[in-house]
Amino acid sequence: MEPLKEMFNEAYYKKLAEALSKAYPTFESKAFVSRVTTGLAGLSLNQRLRNTSVVLKAFLPANYKKALAILRKTATLTPQGYTALVYPDFVGLYGLHDPEASLEALKYFTVFGSSEFAVREFLRKDIKGTLNVMRGWADDKNHHVRRLASEGSRPRLPWSFKLDAVITDPSLTRPILEALKQDPELYVRKSVANHLNDISKQHPDYMLSVVKGWDLNHAGTAWIVKHASRSLIKKGHRDSLSVFDFEKNPKLRVVPLKLNRTKLHLGETLAFEFELHSEKNKAQKLVVDYIIHYHKKLGGLLPKVFKLKELTLPAGKTLKLEKKQVFKDLTTRKHYPGRHRLEIQVNGTVVAGADFVLLPAV
Repeated sequence: MEPLKEMFNEAYYKKLAEALSKAYPTFESKAFVSRVTTGLAGLSLNQRLRNTSVVLKAFLPANYKKALAILRKTATLTPQGYTALVYPDFVGLYGLHDPEASLEALKYFTVFGSSEFAVREFLRKDIKGTLNVMRGWADDKNHHVRRLASEGSRPRLPWSFKLDAVITDPSLTRPILEALKQDPELYVRKSVANHLNDISKQHPDYMLSVVKGWDLNHAGTAWIVKHASRSLIKKGHRDSLSVFDFEKNPKLRVVPLKLNRTKLHLGETLAFEFELHSEKNKAQKLVVDYIIHYHKKLGGLLPKVFKLKELTLPAGKTLKLEKKQVFKDLTTRKHYPGRHRLEIQVNGTVVAGADFVLLPAV
């Protein structure tokens, strides 16, 4: 499969230069393509993105607002997606001196390719002023703009720097989250949930105090709160369990956890089963997870929690649960031979466990 960085290749730059020439007739297309592709092979995906912005600066008018006007026209002539991040990246790199024009441009460009990374440069410089503008975005009719309000201001946005001010004081972004708590678009609700989940890592009690005031009878809002609470629920945080009426103090017995094998080779499947027997005289609402403690390259174990099932266990009843887990290398996970451990967790408490050994592929 072709590396993602090849999105920024010579063919792309020729098409970009053609679009720029339509928006800016005196644009020096050949010179631009020659310069922007020099040394391209040695650059990573993000380096190619940034290099594009830097080279563009040399070929666009020195007047920032004139350059923005050209890029706005160009954005309508080029494909949407990751390569369109060039436009907000240019703004984040060269527009900090003119936040009014820049933030308006980021709002415009986010429809073509998200401005979530670029807007953080403005948040870092002027957190309150930028958040004030982003609060207005939360009411926009375009769902890409509404999502930008939440995603761009996340405390711990992946692939970007942390917003220390929001990590310290999460109430800064509350007006945005309140405005989006019943958003009709799943794309937006996912961002709100992830934003709240970010907050929960540093301020769990604050996050829960916010969502406890929300109407969980609204399906979209309930989805946000459930997804936002996923990390806390996995940890068995008492108040997060109570939000969804999960049993705070479950009483049950686990009939021995059974593995289909205690040794398996990379590429093979581990199957396991167990039974939960209620020891309470009323029904218990449970969230059941399983944890695999992966053997690390340099020794020791690293736990990863997986969702298994949410259920209501009637008084005195027994329920059998089973699951299969394939052990194969992924782009996000490399497996190492050695002792591993499987644990069953109910409402955040480990109730059973068993060791097994992973061997190299046959």
